[in-house]
Amino acid sequence: MRPLLMSLRPRFAEAILDGSKTIELRRTRLSAPDGTHLILYASSPVMAVVGTAVLVGRDTDTPARIWRRHRKHVGLLKAEYDEYFEGSELATAVHVGEPRRLAAPWPLSALRDAAKFQPPQSYRFVSDDDPAQLRELVPAYLP
Repeated sequence: MRPLLMSLRPRFAEAILDGSKTIELRRTRLSAPDGTHLILYASSPVMAVVGTAVLVGRDTDTPARIWRRHRKHVGLLKAEYDEYFEGSELATAVHVGEPRRLAAPWPLSALRDAAKFQPPQSYRFVSDDDPAQLRELVPAYLP
């Protein structure tokens, strides 16, 4: 199973790593199986891989229904939630568990020094062209 590299705003990455946020939101369906390892990339201004987690499950429905079911775990105010999903017919709640913070973040510059690397806009699977240290974060991953 390939790990999934997920871009997050720094405040959301931090909330996942400290356990206060267990639902990450996406405007599209996420087609990765439960148990997929997630590599958490904190976007600007941090611009670094900061930790890992595991995909526990997914729930895709209308934004209103997702809010009703998961509002206590998304780390957003209702106004922020509504703004994010404005114009979207679907919302996906990504259940995350087993958060682990890296001892030291891996900055984008160091990842680019190691290999051709481009962080995703939202998420993508880790590829064989990504820096080896990303693939090595997940021992069970076999390219």
